[in-house]
Amino acid sequence: MKREIFIAYAKAVAEQFHLTLEQMFTKTKKRECVDARQILYYLCMERPIRISYIQRFMEEQGHKVQHSTIIHGYKQAKQLIDNDKDYQAILKYAEKKL
Repeated sequence: MKREIFIAYAKAVAEQFHLTLEQMFTKTKKRECVDARQILYYLCMERPIRISYIQRFMEEQGHKVQHSTIIHGYKQAKQLIDNDKDYQAILKYAEKKL
C-alpha cells in the first residue's frame, strides 16, 4: 500500500515539474530534479512513510539515496513550501491525486 502511495506522489510531482519519472530519479543535481525529489520526500514523510521505505522505493526506481539526504531534502522542501505559494500549489495538486 505504501508503495502505491509513493508511486502516485512521484507521478504527480513529476507531472508538476514537467519531468518524466526517469528524469526525476536520475542521479543529477539539476535544480528541477532536486526540487521534485525533495517535494516527494516531504509528501512521503508527512503521510507518514518511514524513511527506510522511502529509501527502498527510491532504490527500486534506480536512485539510491541516503537516510541523511532524505531528512535534508524534507527540511529544504518544508522551507520552500512555507515560503513559496507555487510549491504550496504543487503540494495540493499531489495530495489531490491520491
